[in-house]
Amino acid sequence: MVNTGVTLCGLPLDNPVIPASGTFGYGYEFAELYDINCLGTFSFKGTTASPRPGNAQPRIAEAPGGMLNAVGLQNPGVDAVIAHELPRLARVFHKPVMANVSGFSIDEYVSVCRKLDACEQVGWLEVNISCPNVHGGGMSFGTDPKAAAAVTAAVKAAVKKPVIVKLSPNVTSIADIARACEDAGADAISLINTLMGMRLDLRTRRPLLANGTGGMSGPAIFPLAVRMVWQVYEAVSIPIIGMGGVRTAEDVLELMLAGATAVEVGAANLVDPFACRDLVNDLPRVMEQYHIQNLNDIIGGAHHG
Repeated sequence: MVNTGVTLCGLPLDNPVIPASGTFGYGYEFAELYDINCLGTFSFKGTTASPRPGNAQPRIAEAPGGMLNAVGLQNPGVDAVIAHELPRLARVFHKPVMANVSGFSIDEYVSVCRKLDACEQVGWLEVNISCPNVHGGGMSFGTDPKAAAAVTAAVKAAVKKPVIVKLSPNVTSIADIARACEDAGADAISLINTLMGMRLDLRTRRPLLANGTGGMSGPAIFPLAVRMVWQVYEAVSIPIIGMGGVRTAEDVLELMLAGATAVEVGAANLVDPFACRDLVNDLPRVMEQYHIQNLNDIIGGAHHG
């Protein structure tokens, strides 16, 4: 019998599979399809202080090996999430959930995190300093080590629960950003968010997305995620959540060998709503195939070969 359990910032997970923010709603939508308690946890939709309508349409464009999105953090705002979304989730999900937070100022990050920190259901705060398709603070915080550290330190000073800082891959050295966040008190790092991309419409000769650019996700970015998780593992000593193009149990093991303690799954949920359930069910078989008894034994294992 293999052991799929891992521990993330002191909280146990039955398995390392975590649907990524923005691809799993607030969870209860997927609970109509399967028992989402089979998941390690999930990261709910990126939440801001005020309601946001998101970017103009079209927001989605297909690309070889993936997709582009420029949704623009559409969400009902933190007060509505606490009042309406979390109670609905509580009826179907009985584990700690990961709260994903975005902001356009340090004060906004602190305010939203403080409110969600007080929610019993929330186990971790995933602070998104990397969303690439919102005009304003999001991108700049994630591309400058000092700004990333400032957000991290301010949030850590305001909350009690573990703070996971979600990093942008659209930088020269992601390891430097990760190190700055660790030095500022981050409990864990998650990466990678989407890569900046663009598609053009040959008929209109204009960008396909109303926003112009969008975040690239899907299988095409998986090797980039493996490389960056590897680099960050070499740079920090706190846990890493790896993500970017994950589709299979084999992908989960590969990211864990590169240094991830847990793995988020994003675009795959949009292609197949059962993707994470099937991945969880397949994980023991693949572990046995590669003679892995305990997932904890392989975290960062490729660095020690």
